[in-house]
Amino acid sequence: MRIALFLAAVFAAAVALTALGVSAQESLRSYVIVGDAIPDSLTGEAGDAARGRAIVANRSVGLCLLCHRAPIPEERFQGDLAPDLAGAGARWSEGQLRLRLVDASRLNADTIMPPYYRLDHLQRVARNFAGKPILTARQIEDVVAYLASLKE
Repeated sequence: MRIALFLAAVFAAAVALTALGVSAQESLRSYVIVGDAIPDSLTGEAGDAARGRAIVANRSVGLCLLCHRAPIPEERFQGDLAPDLAGAGARWSEGQLRLRLVDASRLNADTIMPPYYRLDHLQRVARNFAGKPILTARQIEDVVAYLASLKE
């Protein structure tokens, strides 16, 4: 049941991103994986933690709270399928957080976390959503900035 809800929510996120204007022509920026991290920003700039918090809290964009709990007390009904995001910045570096967002399957092939910034080797993607990342490079950097700020 939880996985079915999760998959429905991922589909809803794709619909929301289309409404927000993430285009099929947006190409992914290249990145280099070093060990268990992507050390360099996808945009060449630091993200904005406030925008990242908004993405994490938004149930139509990132859908993070579907599976994760986060220190966002105004948001009810947070998930318990995945690690609590409180203290994420103390547990992982920015590069480690970035890889987990870009493609967590690089670290755990059995993860249920979707690849937020990958287009290849995806299965069962609706034709209307093929070729689109769930989050843009800027959104990834914003979420990284927010998660990195969570030290406790």
